[in-house]
Amino acid sequence: MDRHPIGDLTEVTLGKIREMVDVNTIVGDPIITPDGTTLIPVSKVTFGFANGGSDLACKTNGGFGGGNGAGVKIEPVGFLTISDGVVKMLNITAPASSTVDRLVELIPDIVDKIEQFIEKRKKD
Repeated sequence: MDRHPIGDLTEVTLGKIREMVDVNTIVGDPIITPDGTTLIPVSKVTFGFANGGSDLACKTNGGFGGGNGAGVKIEPVGFLTISDGVVKMLNITAPASSTVDRLVELIPDIVDKIEQFIEKRKKD
């Protein structure tokens, strides 16, 4: 079976998206500050893709008409900070708008406090 032109259109567009968005776009290169703290930028990537086409009836060989589009949005979210073996998330986005989102944001802090509590109990 012959290859259909819509497949070529799709491959080219998805290839361009892959060029723009890779793991380094989401989690950036580490930055080491003078005091030894490591900062790792974290971003949120959203993209959309659509394509379509139609075989056209022509008097001779027929034809194809098609098009596609894509959009990519890259939004900085925050930094992972690593200092003295402790990893924390430093958010730079607006505060959570719902209770569930706020709970998700609090999970790392809750885990840290539980670990500290357990360590303290072990020492006592």
